[in-house]
Amino acid sequence: MSSYYYLMSSLPMLKADGEMPFSYDAFLRMCSGNVSPARYQMLENLTAASSEGPMVSQWAKFYGTLNEELVYQRNQKLGRPCQAPNNRDSDAVRIITAVMNEKNPLEAEKILLTLQFQKLDELVNMHYFDDCALVGYAMKLKLLERKTVFRQQEGKAELGRIVDGLQQQIMNM
Repeated sequence: MSSYYYLMSSLPMLKADGEMPFSYDAFLRMCSGNVSPARYQMLENLTAASSEGPMVSQWAKFYGTLNEELVYQRNQKLGRPCQAPNNRDSDAVRIITAVMNEKNPLEAEKILLTLQFQKLDELVNMHYFDDCALVGYAMKLKLLERKTVFRQQEGKAELGRIVDGLQQQIMNM
């Protein structure tokens, strides 16, 4: 556990509106000599949908509830029949409603990311140098990794290219 002090204190703070300070692979390299082989393997296999590990079962319950509400509201918005989730959480309903009403998909993703970071902070709470803190950090890094997929300028350029192509096809008809 003593190596956790050095590892955890050397990691930069992660913010939902921030960038990844390093890749998840670099994080794993930092962990390799400082955690047990079992903990390393758990970190290596960690995803946002994981359900095993310190505090991960609590995260999985939250993440599952959030995803169920998201699926439900997406289907409702598209007019598809869908049964409401059994145990609807009022906070999840409120947040997902805001996400669904957001016109900009990137802003909707940012709202979800902020909510997920807040939940991880709540779950990690007063843990600083233990497995709970390490896994919470790893989960935040995984969420930021997903955020790097969304590149607004590239998305706009691709949309412009598609629209231009469609306009050319229409003009050629």
